[in-house]
Amino acid sequence: MARGKGEGGSAGFSLKDHLFNEVSLAELAAEYSVLPNFDADRFLAEVVPGLAERGLLERLEWIADAIERQLPKGFPALAEALEAAMPPPLDSARTDDDFGRFVHAVPGILAVRRGLEEHRERALDLLHSATQRFSMEFYIRPFLNRWPAETLSRLTLWAEDENYHVRRLVSEGTRPKLPWAKGLTTDPRLPLPLLDRLHADPTRYVTRSVANHLNDLSKTLPEEVLAHLAQWRGAGLQEGRELDWMTRHALRTAVRRGEPDALAMLGYRADAEVDVMLHLPTSARIGEALLLALDLTSPEDLPVLVDYRISFHRPNGRAGEKVFKMKEARLRAGEVLRMEKRHRLKGDATTFRLHPGPHRITIQVNGTDRAAGVVEFQD
Repeated sequence: MARGKGEGGSAGFSLKDHLFNEVSLAELAAEYSVLPNFDADRFLAEVVPGLAERGLLERLEWIADAIERQLPKGFPALAEALEAAMPPPLDSARTDDDFGRFVHAVPGILAVRRGLEEHRERALDLLHSATQRFSMEFYIRPFLNRWPAETLSRLTLWAEDENYHVRRLVSEGTRPKLPWAKGLTTDPRLPLPLLDRLHADPTRYVTRSVANHLNDLSKTLPEEVLAHLAQWRGAGLQEGRELDWMTRHALRTAVRRGEPDALAMLGYRADAEVDVMLHLPTSARIGEALLLALDLTSPEDLPVLVDYRISFHRPNGRAGEKVFKMKEARLRAGEVLRMEKRHRLKGDATTFRLHPGPHRITIQVNGTDRAAGVVEFQD
């Protein structure tokens, strides 16, 4: 796997080494040692030397290979052994940010590898147990592609499960554009009835997934997203502040694109009369900070959502730009509102590299371009 989100980090930090190392694998081996014929020393001797040459997801497959060699050959017995070696479920008293440990992805890998074709129902049972220890969002997707009707039927039951990790899997596993994950071949509209059930969930871990799911969907089916958000608001099943948060989170990409209907749902009028005076330096040094200052005025009281867009200069001439958040505020009729932000010009950011040359800065208010200027970036 090419280096990406999970492969490394700043200041020499390596996520794959943090997740998979002699200590974490020794802990995993101890868990599997409850099985009568599992040799922890053999497992560690096989798996640890092969870590260095493999990426994050490749390490997971490598670990699963070593564990599989010591498990029963038949899938029902293998699934029983995997369940017997599972640690206790994640703390059900928590409601957010309890993803689990990557080393506990092995049951999902083997459910797909050994159960997808001939043991679908038993494999889905295994995923139900496993996702209470580590999210099975990657591993439910092959079942959705291979057995869409049967898997969706199971997910419909899981949407009512007492364990919030299982409920979250229903939304997260069916996301149209789940990062790192295998693509889905099913109609992206099929999971929408499941989201209708889950939108009123009491746990943020689930509602964040629902909002992220809608944000994915907004890139291809924006009308469906707006319709479901409006439907949920009318139903009144979710607490108002939580639904407000979900709506903002679900529409964040649509807002960056300046889609009028999405902005209107959030209370921002794209056609509002707003004057913007943009103050920019003529030049800024890469590695330092660019100060953006705005003076906003309007003849009426109104809420504003202010973003700014940087159009990057690149030596090869290829276009590229990125939208950044600035501020949400409320204008008072006839009054000047000053906004300022220091934007750090990282020389080698994760997703793009800055080059010396002219960069265009565009100010977007309620999704509409209002002012622009050019800054010369210098080494």
